Amino acid sequence: MRILAILLEKEFRQIFRNSFMPKLIIVFPIMVMLVIPLVTTMDVRHVGVAVVDADRSPLSQRMLSHLEASGWFTVYGDVPGYAAALQLLEQGEVDVIVEIPRHFERDMVLASPRPVSVSANSVNASKGALGMQYVLQVISRTLRDAQAEKGSGAAISDFFAVQYRYNEILDYRHYMIPALMIMLLIMLCCFLPTLNIVSEKERGTIEQMNVTPLNRMTFTLGKLIPYWIIGLFALSVAMLLARLVYGLSPVGSLGAIYLAAGLFVLAMSGFGVVLANRSETMQQAMFVMFFFVMLFVLMSGLMTPVESMPDWAQKITVVFPPRYFVGVMRSVYLKGTSVSELHADYIALAVFAVAFNLLAAVTYKKQS
Repeated sequence: MRILAILLEKEFRQIFRNSFMPKLIIVFPIMVMLVIPLVTTMDVRHVGVAVVDADRSPLSQRMLSHLEASGWFTVYGDVPGYAAALQLLEQGEVDVIVEIPRHFERDMVLASPRPVSVSANSVNASKGALGMQYVLQVISRTLRDAQAEKGSGAAISDFFAVQYRYNEILDYRHYMIPALMIMLLIMLCCFLPTLNIVSEKERGTIEQMNVTPLNRMTFTLGKLIPYWIIGLFALSVAMLLARLVYGLSPVGSLGAIYLAAGLFVLAMSGFGVVLANRSETMQQAMFVMFFFVMLFVLMSGLMTPVESMPDWAQKITVVFPPRYFVGVMRSVYLKGTSVSELHADYIALAVFAVAFNLLAAVTYKKQS
């Protein structure tokens, strides 16, 4: 423990003696949280729709067939009830629920018919809003045809009851802010340890460590613990800014967020050390890190929903730790999902954390 304490003191001294590093640690989360949410935009292409058909009329079947034929939707047309459809929505398998009430076709001629209920999962504000609009457009065309046939005088808007769930005001920043926190941890807890170790290789200072009676695990912990602390500090700063500037506070437990963040920080810092152990120059490390960071950003659901990707791409994403942390952050932050409901994601993060840190210790080449 004394050796580890000395190593930790050395790492913190090295971090804070660098004139640039402390400024980066403070300024980076502030800039990410204050600037990027204002300028980032996003588009979506596919929408999952659960249809609860209590009417079972020719008109409701026509709506279902038009939704299936549009090409924009993956339609679940045999959902037994609203509770089952809501469960699919909470699990992320569908984005929109369409509930057609009993006797809807019969009551169309009434002055105040019971409306079709359309609910959208707006955790992803863009996908929720666009999915809602796509569904409303398709159903509206079907109802206009039915109006012409039946001579109903009600306005089309009278046939709908619209509800956005989890992000009622459709603020895109509420969707992006948890993703930006994840990017923050990737940069601070994966990128910085890699560059720090490789820079010591280039300066030759790491050779002094190699000839000491220092075991691999102690060396790895000495390199990683400072960045674990820095990562959790940066996450706390980001969440505080999200609350003060954007009024966004987590609906779920802070403990659930910090547990997932701790596992993610362990995984990504261990991954960074593995890359550093296999890199000989700063240029090599930066190119390799840039490659992996791009994969993490593009294929982990940070910017584009995983469900919108091709099937082959969705299968590849299971090997990326950020995919699981993305799901946890957005579910806990916006929906209030519990740890038990997300246990598969937590287990995956724990497996990655153990595997990468063991690999980091094994790949450290110590000289006698």
